[in-house]
Amino acid sequence: MSPLPTLSPARPKPQGKGKKPGKKAGKPGKGSKGSKGKKKGGKKKPARKTKTALSGPDRHLVTRFSYGLDKSLRRDVRRLGAAAWFARQLSPTTIADPAGGALKSWWPSLGRTPLDLWQRNEAEVEGGWEVMQSYQRWVLMRRAVSSRQLLEVMTEFWENHLHVPIDADGVFTHRVAYGEALRAGALGKFSDLLFTSTTHPAMGMFLDNAESTASSPNENLGRELLELHTVGRGHYTESDVKDSSRILTGWHVDMWTTFAASYVREDHATGPVRVMGFSDPNRSSDGQELTRRYTDYLAKHPATAQNIARRLAVKFVRDEPPQALVDHLASVYLAHDTAIVPVLKALVASPVFSASRGTKVRDPGEDVVATWRALGVKARRPTAHDSAAEAILWQTSDLGQSPYTWSRPDGAPITNAAWASVGRMTGSWHMHYSMAGGWWPTRDLRYKSPKSWLPAKKVRFDDLVEHLSQEILSRAASKQLLKACCQSTGLRRSTRIDRKHALIKWGMPMLLTTLLDSPDHMTR
Repeated sequence: MSPLPTLSPARPKPQGKGKKPGKKAGKPGKGSKGSKGKKKGGKKKPARKTKTALSGPDRHLVTRFSYGLDKSLRRDVRRLGAAAWFARQLSPTTIADPAGGALKSWWPSLGRTPLDLWQRNEAEVEGGWEVMQSYQRWVLMRRAVSSRQLLEVMTEFWENHLHVPIDADGVFTHRVAYGEALRAGALGKFSDLLFTSTTHPAMGMFLDNAESTASSPNENLGRELLELHTVGRGHYTESDVKDSSRILTGWHVDMWTTFAASYVREDHATGPVRVMGFSDPNRSSDGQELTRRYTDYLAKHPATAQNIARRLAVKFVRDEPPQALVDHLASVYLAHDTAIVPVLKALVASPVFSASRGTKVRDPGEDVVATWRALGVKARRPTAHDSAAEAILWQTSDLGQSPYTWSRPDGAPITNAAWASVGRMTGSWHMHYSMAGGWWPTRDLRYKSPKSWLPAKKVRFDDLVEHLSQEILSRAASKQLLKACCQSTGLRRSTRIDRKHALIKWGMPMLLTTLLDSPDHMTR
């Protein structure tokens, strides 16, 4: 591989004047002192002592329950320890989050009422799709800057499991409130989350329960509540689906007029209902309490416990978790009345979790956000359509994923196979290179300068790689990583680097990209 290779047409070119790097950039030139980095006797001097890297177990825990380590998070983990950090993250209201809390004001329409949003859409002032793109950007930026990282991870988990696509008809009027409702309960009880999601107008509109009536009950929500949200296939019959749908009648949305949500007694189908082991005479025209009893029954069903436990294990452990782990998590779930926090504690205490390092591929959204955090980029309030806080959505879209656009009700996949294609990986490498060079996005954000990555005025290349590995990957550099960095830049490990070196002038994007393209960054 040639030293500091000329940029290919598929990758953005650096801006500014100057010559392109040649082979001299990869050799210790005059004054480089490339051969003087050894002690007497020909022995290499010890590499710079690790200062910011985390231990393997600590790094593993934090990367699974965050969107990637940055300087602030790494400092907190080193101060508290990963276990204490995790315990603190389970109580997010105790954590100050000024950066995350300020973001909603960047997109004013996120605070508008359903009627206001609908009227603006009809008047062609602001389309519903534009509001939903603002919601996506808000979600991505929260993940990038929030101090409540575990809460953001679990919010995405539940928004994916109890999925309502942002582009479903009319859903934009209630979708922001739906996401906020799940976020508020993300670390509470699943029974509460299930009732909230089932009766929310956004879910009702998506799965047609908003217009389901006693005379014409719609079966979509009644079925998906069983199949996807709780017990899963094989535990219910078509008769169960029909009664499930009858139980849910009455939860109404004034579609295409005011989009006001209400409970309409006249629309509730009365009469005896039976779904699996749940039965009720269903005499009252007000079925709201019946809905609550029904969703509580489903939330506490052993089959639901298995499904929730397995999904958590797939997300946070590995794609094919052992049944013994799933059984253990399910038993904890049931023993704690569907509370999520005890299940998460049991999960991270499992030896299977400890042994699962490097087994989960970051999906496109996780990769983009982790890259922002690793490079320490800082975004400002957007002032134009190509501002960084706007462009972050295009970055994820370019990799094949936009938050909450999965069209089916089962939510986007959380397994490696879905996100480990050649096309996705090359897209990620291109994104890494663009950001490492500071080439896109460029408006309303700040990148670190190439010089600022140097730990000293002059440093050996291998010590620089070690420093960058700690800063970007939060771990000591492996032999394979150092070798890859030498190959990608054409530099020797003993080469002396200072601010005037060609690496700093031209080659830092390639070096940073080598770290970002590594498995240590591409997995969590």
